[in-house]
Amino acid sequence: MMNASVVQERIGQLCHEFKLPTMEAQSVERFTAAGHGDALPILLEALEQEAEDRRQRRTNRLRKESRLPSGKTWETFDHQRLPLPLRQQLDHLAQGSFVERGVNVLAFGLPGTGKTHALCALGHRLVEAGYSVLFVPAYRLVQDLLAAKRDLDLPRRLRKLDNFDFLLLDDLGYLPQGTEESEVLFTLIAERYERRSLGITSNLVFSEWERIFANPMATAAAIDRVVHHSVILEFDVPSYRTDAAQQRGHAEEVNRQN
Repeated sequence: MMNASVVQERIGQLCHEFKLPTMEAQSVERFTAAGHGDALPILLEALEQEAEDRRQRRTNRLRKESRLPSGKTWETFDHQRLPLPLRQQLDHLAQGSFVERGVNVLAFGLPGTGKTHALCALGHRLVEAGYSVLFVPAYRLVQDLLAAKRDLDLPRRLRKLDNFDFLLLDDLGYLPQGTEESEVLFTLIAERYERRSLGITSNLVFSEWERIFANPMATAAAIDRVVHHSVILEFDVPSYRTDAAQQRGHAEEVNRQN
């Protein structure tokens, strides 16, 4: 059981957190003066419950706003498929401190290697830690930015995206080639540079990014900005879809033999 001074201090902390200055200043004093100091632990229990309820409501709101796939969580991801160094990178990122420094997370690998699931799982962990996250396919976001540019609304749209601590662009390799597409994508990257974290999944290594951007100079500038403060995750593992198909085939063969 906490002693009286610890209880009083914690009550003050929670009242301050809830922005209740009058209650922070007077609750302990009034309870004590009225001879009800022994009721302060009960008051603290109620305040702690309020704090937990607020955290849960915030987490639920952030998760809904994130648009993260509900099934691609940390718990459903098969971490054992990955080599130990990659698992250690993900575990370290899950602590969330990289977001405070505006570090980017870049996941490269062939289709089916789990890079999207891994970054979505990381996004769910960040939401649970209180960070704001947005998951969006790269092609869809680029089309949204193009529409905003046509409507002379691009600055406002970029400010809205800036509200998210971690912006996760999925499948950067699947973008239509064109000057306008590459320009709005580069603008987004430049706007977040050194301020907000960007997550990217792609099946294209950097040497192939000229297929995304309009010219070699734009490609080099984009790569320079996303790599400067970044963690690079290389998913050099077999496709889980191929593994699943092989396992089904093996099981069917065993059944036929039996």
